[in-house]
Amino acid sequence: MAANKHCTIKISGIVMLLFWSVTFCKAQSANAVNLHGALKVRDGKILNSYNKPPQLRGISLSWSTWGGRKYYNPEVVTWLKKDFKISLLRVAMAVEPDSGYLKDPDGQERLITAVVDAAIKEGIYVLIDWHDHHANVNINEAKSFFKKMSAKYSGVPNIIYEIWNEPERVEWKVVKDYALEVIAEIRKNDKENIIVIGSPNWDQDIDIAAKDPIKGFKNIAYSFHFYASDPDHQDKLMNKANLALGLELPIMVTEWGVGEANGNGVFDVQKSDKWVNWMEQHKLSSANWNLTDKKETTALLLPGAPISGGWSQEMLTPAGIYIRSLLINLNKN
Repeated sequence: MAANKHCTIKISGIVMLLFWSVTFCKAQSANAVNLHGALKVRDGKILNSYNKPPQLRGISLSWSTWGGRKYYNPEVVTWLKKDFKISLLRVAMAVEPDSGYLKDPDGQERLITAVVDAAIKEGIYVLIDWHDHHANVNINEAKSFFKKMSAKYSGVPNIIYEIWNEPERVEWKVVKDYALEVIAEIRKNDKENIIVIGSPNWDQDIDIAAKDPIKGFKNIAYSFHFYASDPDHQDKLMNKANLALGLELPIMVTEWGVGEANGNGVFDVQKSDKWVNWMEQHKLSSANWNLTDKKETTALLLPGAPISGGWSQEMLTPAGIYIRSLLINLNKN
């Protein structure tokens, strides 16, 4: 009897240990930053504090002007975390449009920092994106902006700096020279957090960047963008990214859409699934474009969706339904 009693006590202890382990893991999974800690780049990969790829998955807000601006609020961040189960939020701060950063720097800073602070509170990672196609001609403003952001958020593990959304048809040298100046500005304040660099042709010529990467700084990654249904974004573009991965370039998909490059066009589920499977295979972190209620293929919300979250499925577009389901299923572990 004594032996049986001892065995029962041991089994009960194991059950309790498993219970608390599962409870702890569930609590951790609800807070991505608690789970992964400070990110870094090692041996051509983005890794977490335990030297494992975190594979963050989330959503990009739309331009912080026009119709997307109204969704720049903490309530939306809370809802995306709770309902869409995001672990990454991209804050696409508009630079050149009217009411963007060049015209209203103080207003844009207040707008985006409220959202960034909400993401930090929710325990998710956040991309601070200089959403500009011509950043090289706005370099002084970019340096001033990232000087402020890096001073404010230095050492905060949630923060990732994306310093040039999508360079257009410029040489890689132009992008690289710009990046070296902005990186140096950030590193005066923040020595560790990851900085993401763009590449020519709307972040598609990542193979060119891979052959001549940034040197002299640590924790540097590179953005790659695709639109899954676009006829020009199929095997040829995937092969460019595969070449870059083969050259051990650390990649983050900071923007991708289910439609075509203009944000509209068809939504081909099979092609979207193919790209998603490719990201899963390579454990790439990503942010889907975009959270707005515009009548557009890649918009996640139908026109008139409430500005503070709480969206039912009837308020989501086909893209929104697809992305929500995808994120819930992939981020559940």
